[in-house]
Amino acid sequence: MNSQASTSGEPSDASALSLRIPPTAFGISFGLAGLAEVWGTAGKSIGTPKLIADILYILTAMVWCTLLVFYFRQGPKRIVADMHDTVVAPFVQLVFLIGMLLGAALFSFSATAGQVLTGISIGLAVLFGGWLTGQWILQGLDTSQLHPGYFLPTVAGGFLSSATAAQVGWHTTAQALFGIGTVCWLLVGSVLLNRLFFLPMLPPPLIPSLALESAPPAVAGYAYFAITDGKTDMIAYGFLGYTVLMILVQLRFTTIYVKQKFSAAFWSFTFSYAAVITYVVEWLGAKRPDGYTVMAALALTLISAFIATIAVRSAIRIGQGSFFPKVRPGQ
Repeated sequence: MNSQASTSGEPSDASALSLRIPPTAFGISFGLAGLAEVWGTAGKSIGTPKLIADILYILTAMVWCTLLVFYFRQGPKRIVADMHDTVVAPFVQLVFLIGMLLGAALFSFSATAGQVLTGISIGLAVLFGGWLTGQWILQGLDTSQLHPGYFLPTVAGGFLSSATAAQVGWHTTAQALFGIGTVCWLLVGSVLLNRLFFLPMLPPPLIPSLALESAPPAVAGYAYFAITDGKTDMIAYGFLGYTVLMILVQLRFTTIYVKQKFSAAFWSFTFSYAAVITYVVEWLGAKRPDGYTVMAALALTLISAFIATIAVRSAIRIGQGSFFPKVRPGQ
């Protein structure tokens, strides 16, 4: 305790600060949901215990609900400000993406409850994606402000909505949602690559978001499998090919990733890489090449260890009180 502050009867600087839970914090439960998806897919492909995926989904739901409570406690003014912020607004969509993934997982236990949660989440995701697209048109964006998080509102929103809609039995809706994801990927993806090619590198806090560049082809392929019941045609191979290209791009990025100081932004790596591994495991289960069980088990082990490492380091930082930013009330 600051003795000077206590004797004067005024709060110390530390006591005057409160935790700021930004929308990016939902990347924690998004990453856990991604890991649960990997284990769920591995259960179908190589027979890993379904219980592990179920436990991970429960953990995801607990973290998601906890973050929702703390996020909404910040008040409507803070939430509206986030929705208008050109940096963090795309990450608000994480709330609904996690909801639909949990709904699809719940569907295997209760069809009605799963469809309700999935339907509400998809509806809110589409509404928010449409609102935010309109907001960006009216507001006007500086190209230098763009970052890969801009994939989340409509690209990830479209493809994950498509995949989860198919998983709960809404195949026609899934096809329409797949169209949203595809068109927005072509448009947003080209603009983002143009920004990354021709403008200076992203600021350090946003560099981990480059991992999101690997997610669209993998999530698109995952959604395509969900719609077509695992059809491996030319379109599926096209998604696979682009996924491989994006993996190579990520390997090139390691030279800048290793220079970054650990922070909450590292959760950007988790769902993105988990989506790639999920897609790889799904392909291995579909084609069953020699040694596919060993390859799938190795991929599963690596992504589990990677996300567990980030989770442990995050838990340590949370215990130290240095994980979430602190702001003065009203900021």
